[in-house]
Amino acid sequence: MSGKNQHVVPHGDKWAVRGAGNDRVTSTHDTQEGARRAARQIAINQQSEVVIHRPNGEIRDKDSYGNDPHPPKG
Repeated sequence: MSGKNQHVVPHGDKWAVRGAGNDRVTSTHDTQEGARRAARQIAINQQSEVVIHRPNGEIRDKDSYGNDPHPPKG
């Protein structure tokens, strides 16, 4: 992967996109889906991964938009 992974995380009563290791959020959104779409665009540009978190912070899902070192089999 080339760029920094993008995390979709709860942010108060909204959802945010935060680059891995960043203290500040890149953008905030009213819905998780809105934040996921924004993170996806960044990840495509940076050839990185989107990590989607649940409201409790637990990782729910990951999507890769670069050279995936572990592509799905089958």
